[in-house]
Amino acid sequence: MLKDFKEFALRGNVVDLAIGVIIGGAFGRIVDSLVKDVIMPIIGAILGGLDFSNYFIALSKAVTASNLVDAQKQGAVLAWGSFLTVVVNFMIIAFILFLVVRALNTLKKTEPAPAAVPAPPSRSEVLLEEIRNLLAKP
Repeated sequence: MLKDFKEFALRGNVVDLAIGVIIGGAFGRIVDSLVKDVIMPIIGAILGGLDFSNYFIALSKAVTASNLVDAQKQGAVLAWGSFLTVVVNFMIIAFILFLVVRALNTLKKTEPAPAAVPAPPSRSEVLLEEIRNLLAKP
C-alpha cells in the first residue's frame, strides 16, 4: 500500500497540481496586496479620499463605532467595502487567468502538417506492374 501511495504522490499530475496550488496561493497574496494597497487607494482618492475598508452598514442598533473593526466587535455589520475589495481582487485574478489560458491555447495551436507525399514505387513494383499489364493484354 505504501508503494502504491508513493507512485500516486510522485505521479506528474499530482506534483503539478501541488505546484499550481502553491503558486496560486502566492499569486493570490500578490493580487490581494495590489488591490488593497494600490488600486483601492487610487479609486478612493479619485472619489474624494474614500477608504473602502471601513465602509459598512450596521445591522444592529448596538453598533455605534465608526470603524469596521470596532463595529464588528459591537455587533452584526454588513462590510460592503471589504466585499467590494474582494470583488475587485477576484476580477483581477480572473482576468489574468483568462490571459494565461488564452496564451496557452495560442501556443498549443499548431498548423496541421502537410499531407505526406507517397514515396514513388520501387523498381520491383514498377516491373511487376509492367508484367501484369503485359499479361492482361489479349
